[in-house]
Amino acid sequence: MTILPPRLLKALEQFNAARPWDHNAHYHRWILRQLPRRFGTALDVGSGTGDLVRLLAARADKGVVGIDSDAGIVGRARESTPPGAPVTFTVADAPGGIPEGPYDVIACVAVLHHLPLGETLACLRRQLAPGGTLVVVGLARDEGFVDHVLGFVSIPLNLLMGLVKNRGRRTVVRPVSMTAVTRPAVIPFGDIAGEARRVLPGVRLRRRLFWRYTLVWRG
Repeated sequence: MTILPPRLLKALEQFNAARPWDHNAHYHRWILRQLPRRFGTALDVGSGTGDLVRLLAARADKGVVGIDSDAGIVGRARESTPPGAPVTFTVADAPGGIPEGPYDVIACVAVLHHLPLGETLACLRRQLAPGGTLVVVGLARDEGFVDHVLGFVSIPLNLLMGLVKNRGRRTVVRPVSMTAVTRPAVIPFGDIAGEARRVLPGVRLRRRLFWRYTLVWRG
């Protein structure tokens, strides 16, 4: 996140704690817009409570696989999924534990900064079916003018989104999707972009609001 004075940062954290909203789920609709209306199989790496998996399942003819290293969160994903849905949730570490594909769609949301960057991108490329789509929503360490500008712009928008999504009410109940263990990003966007272009020729990357970036690559 953008560097802020301690008092302002504390006030922002208190506001967000009282009016939480999921910055990652905010990009789910964007992810769906990058994908075909119908596809065969899909994989969600770091699937958490399974919200994106269930959205992908509405388009997948052959089913969706979600993997996450947190057994507790995988259990919640299974509990939240209707019986008979064409989805499978697996406790596994990426990239080594990814079930063999190929997959027509691979999604990876707010997970890549937890993993070895080049190795993981290379693994996802191998698992992607010819003509398939890889979509990443990631976190990068702020570094440089553009990152800080986007960070400062995101602050008032973040406050507005908290009010809108919580309908102005204060709450202390965080969405289940926000209970997973997180860690800060340590690699700046420029280094991520350079490695992604090396592993995924023709990849499209873009800095985004709310301290995120996106990556799209078609095999």
